[in-house]
Amino acid sequence: MGRAKLPRKSTNIDMTAMCDVAFLLLSFFILATKTKPPEAVAVLPPSSVSTRVAKEEAIMVTLTKDGKVFLMLGDKAHKDAIIEDINSSRQLNLTPAEMAKLKKLDFIGVPLNMLKGSLDLSEPIKPENMPGIPCGDSTNNELVDWVRSVSNSYKGESLENLNLCVKGDNLAKYPAYKNIKSAFKKNDIFKFKVVTNPEGVPADSELARNPPAPAK
Repeated sequence: MGRAKLPRKSTNIDMTAMCDVAFLLLSFFILATKTKPPEAVAVLPPSSVSTRVAKEEAIMVTLTKDGKVFLMLGDKAHKDAIIEDINSSRQLNLTPAEMAKLKKLDFIGVPLNMLKGSLDLSEPIKPENMPGIPCGDSTNNELVDWVRSVSNSYKGESLENLNLCVKGDNLAKYPAYKNIKSAFKKNDIFKFKVVTNPEGVPADSELARNPPAPAK
């Protein structure tokens, strides 16, 4: 008598289970992945050795090599208050619809007298076509007004919690950078972070021999 053949086991159940696991993992990574915050314009900051990484939710002032200044209100907890304050203090008379549109913008790169008109456009102005926020001498430095509204949004809170960053192009001229510092100083803000490209620590440096303790 010949041997009886055992029936082959079906692998449909195993394949279905693996597909479910793969789908769940893919869904998890899509939901958990954080997208990089949008940038106003591409700039090439100077390199430096740094042991700290700038937080994403920051008030970011970007300075291009041509001297244009852009402002990104990444501090979501204070963004509405900042925009409402600038609208009130500078009497921009923005409508509720314009205010809602402004709050959705990733960054600001036009003078205050152009802000209302730019919000009414059917197509937004491209960053490369924006003139930037006026940040010249004391008579024409609108960044002072924006930083004042940022400061006012922190009423009742410590400005130590303000995450203020400057990201300047390596080819930007110092006078433009000085005008940004002047806008901070006029609002009694003397502490801010400078965003740079990270650079490796030289092996023979003091920092390499005595690295700082990790932040708690």
